[in-house]
Amino acid sequence: MNWTDETIKGKILHKLSRHGKFQHSHTAMEHLHTGFPAHVVGQVKDMISALKSEGLLLVKHTNYGAQVSINVKQLERVMQYIDDFLKEKN
Repeated sequence: MNWTDETIKGKILHKLSRHGKFQHSHTAMEHLHTGFPAHVVGQVKDMISALKSEGLLLVKHTNYGAQVSINVKQLERVMQYIDDFLKEKN
């Protein structure tokens, strides 16, 4: 698979949506790069920052580390990234 920025964003958001990580259900940020090939992990970390900047990921700071979830107010844009990822995957 060709790992473009949009593909990586789509896979991150797809992973979070499959696990139900919306609004008040969070997951650790360091878990997001699992499942990606080792050579794109740095790019994945950059795309996590980009998704936060775009307002698609919400960050909750806890005493055990930063946690993220999908911003339901941006659900239409989130679904567009996921749809594009799934089309490219198939």
